[in-house]
Parts: sequence; structure tokens; C-alpha cells
Amino acid sequence: MEIVQNIKVAVDAIVFGYSHNQLHILLIKQKFGELKNQWALVGGFVKDSETLQDAVNRELQEETGIEVSYLEQLYTFGDNIHRDPRFRVITVAYFALVNSTTLTPTPNTDAEEAQWFSIKNLPPLAFDHKEIIDVAYKRLQNKLTYQPIGFDLLPQEFLFSDLENLYCTILEKEIDRRNFRKKILSFGVIEETEIFSSKKSGRPAKLFKFNYQKYKDLIKEGFLFEIKFA
Repeated sequence: MEIVQNIKVAVDAIVFGYSHNQLHILLIKQKFGELKNQWALVGGFVKDSETLQDAVNRELQEETGIEVSYLEQLYTFGDNIHRDPRFRVITVAYFALVNSTTLTPTPNTDAEEAQWFSIKNLPPLAFDHKEIIDVAYKRLQNKLTYQPIGFDLLPQEFLFSDLENLYCTILEKEIDRRNFRKKILSFGVIEETEIFSSKKSGRPAKLFKFNYQKYKDLIKEGFLFEIKFA
């Protein structure tokens, strides 16, 4: 039986950032084509000579000028055969976590603009990118309850209250803060520094930092990280 196939493969990046107690998404404005001036996720077609992850990293660099350290494959979207008005496209979506306070996107190639948007106030999006973001957000919420990936969204040194607020913001629930602090400190995955917060209000508090090596060791041993809600 002859198989007729003319399907293109693309990648899209859902880049989460966090600042001022808000979760953000990195978007670009299309520069060319039928969807010119529409906002969309960072992404593009995969070259014959590159891996999927290489394609994601290239698109991030070309369209926004940023590099990410945490990148995870999310899902393959293609059930809607009309998701792209030009032709049949299957996209493999990846999500990334970054400290957006230190990253200023710079648009390039086919991106007219590159900008952070609050996940609570997104503009109308091209293709099925709102659906992709919804799936990525749900994955992020689920992972936060059993894996401490939230540290990738924070500065290198942070207040413990900043970590608590991050979890409350993303999970959209009030956590049991006493239990949360006790559990996090018991694992030893964060360390108290000798640096005090520069915040003017309230009592000065020391900053913490994430111990990546301790976390890697715990992963090898196997450990239960579970968030309790208030």
C-alpha cells in the first residue's frame, strides 16, 4: 500500500519565568506569513540534521537570544490536523524554567518582538499555543508537588519566603508553610548563606541557596517530596 505523507515536524518552547510573585511565559510576535503580528510560543521547524532538543535551543537563541538550563519534553501535538493553516504540522513541545529577572529577550530572525507575559494575562495566541501552554502549566503544577524544580525560577540566593510564595503562586493554593519549611530543610537541598536580604521593610533575614549536588544525591537514593496544603 502506498503511503502518502507530507507532514512537517516542528518544536515549540514554553519558557516559564517568575518575578514579582507572578508566573510568566515568554512569547514572540510573528514577523512574517499569514500569522504576522500574532503572538506565539518560541518555535520553528526541525532541520534534517539536528535533534529535537537542538532545534529547541536553536530557536530560543535565534528568536529571543536566550539560553536555558532546564528543558524537558512535554508532549506531541498533532491530533488537530488543521492546527497550522499552512500545512500539516506536528509539534513536539518542551518546557523550560528560568529566572526571568535576569533574562531580557532580544527578538531576531522571524520574531518581530519577544516579551514576557503574565500567565494570567496572555494575549490572543496563534495556532493551538494556548492549549499547549495550558498543558505545560498543568505539568508544572504537578511536578512541583513531588519534585523541587521551582529553584530554577528563583535567583541564586533567595529568601525562604520567596520560595514559599513561588509555590503558592504556581499551585494557586496556600501551602502548609510550617510543614513545607520543615521538609525542605530536612532534605538539605537548600543552605542558609551569610548574606542578608536588602529589603528595607521587616526584620533582616538571611538568604538561602539551592544545593544541586545534594539534590542529585537524593535523586539517586530515591526520596519522597510531597507538598501539604493548608
